[in-house]
Amino acid sequence: MRLLFVVQRYGAEVAGGAEQHCRRFATLMASRGHEVEVLTSAALSYVDWADHYPLGTDNSETVVVHRLGVRRPRDNRLFGPLNARVVTRPGSVPLFLQQEWMQAQGPDLPGLVPWLCSHAPSYDVVIFFTYLYQTTCAGLPVASRLAPTVLHPTAHEERPLRLPLFDLVFRHPRAFACSTEEEVALLRRRFRAPQRAAVVGVGVDLEVEAAAEEEAAFRSAWGLGDRPYLLYLGRLDPHKGVDELYHFFVAWRRRHPGSDLALVMAGDPVRPLPFHPDVVVTGLVDEEARRGALQGCLAFALHSPFESFSMVLAEAWAARKPALVQGFSEVLAGQARRAGGAIAFRGYPEWEAAVELLVEDPGLGPALGKAGRAYVERRYHWDVVLSRYERLLEQVAASRPA
Repeated sequence: MRLLFVVQRYGAEVAGGAEQHCRRFATLMASRGHEVEVLTSAALSYVDWADHYPLGTDNSETVVVHRLGVRRPRDNRLFGPLNARVVTRPGSVPLFLQQEWMQAQGPDLPGLVPWLCSHAPSYDVVIFFTYLYQTTCAGLPVASRLAPTVLHPTAHEERPLRLPLFDLVFRHPRAFACSTEEEVALLRRRFRAPQRAAVVGVGVDLEVEAAAEEEAAFRSAWGLGDRPYLLYLGRLDPHKGVDELYHFFVAWRRRHPGSDLALVMAGDPVRPLPFHPDVVVTGLVDEEARRGALQGCLAFALHSPFESFSMVLAEAWAARKPALVQGFSEVLAGQARRAGGAIAFRGYPEWEAAVELLVEDPGLGPALGKAGRAYVERRYHWDVVLSRYERLLEQVAASRPA
């Protein structure tokens, strides 16, 4: 098949979850013999969308990448108040203001619609990644008139999804490629979408277990010695629940003064966390340190209330590690229930009880980790995911009208 992926950013240095998700699908579908191209911006940062990569077509890789320039970098002094106005009260915002917000949300690519008008009919399927950005909001209605289309919504319960602006956007794709059963249920509730919604999932690299020396090197680098620790991996963003995790842990230490449990938070801080002698904030770490951190942890902790699919949770399970997950997230609670590899909590008392169980029962963590590993092998091995994906795309491609 000849496939076009449309995504807001694309590149090895781009750290966003949806963007990484798109890049893996594009490169792996190309490795399976499909002709794959990508249409994207030239931006590296989603903060201002300023052009970073060279404009034009890059044929140097297996996947051909077409990069379009942004109209102008986003001025966040103007976008911040507009974003607060629109997203805080999504049900009371006039449509024209929602449209202004979407254009400012970006990336605002003047060449997007003309490019799709000229090239979309030549592809068997045009695939859009994530509903939230202008590349999908402006490009999907155009491409859907010219070729079969698929949308990876990466949708979860969040305020922007409630904007009436998206009611029409979600009518356009021929099918949805979803990450979890909960995402499918959300689309049905929110949009009454009649199209097919397939649970494709996200592939997981199963070879993530670290050698003993990698764990030892990580412990030595951060002065952990033989201490047990909880681990968070990812951007240290309040929207990811890191403030709650920090405060829960500080409360634990206050209530369990005899414990030597530590908290390790590995990722780029959006804002600094208060100092605590038992909280280790590493900043960004390389892959070797990431593997060592996972290998040595008592459990992986994920407090984010907004997830469509957590790649890092699947990575922890692939490393045979148990997890503590936010029970107020339907996606995380559903994943925990199906996998049997995590304890879902709602509020501090349940979190404290879960940590006590993991600390006091040395067999519980390995048992949960083993169940999580079996779950990702069964459902999220890349060969399994890509086979499901190919079947969906073939069916969508076959629906092209004469």
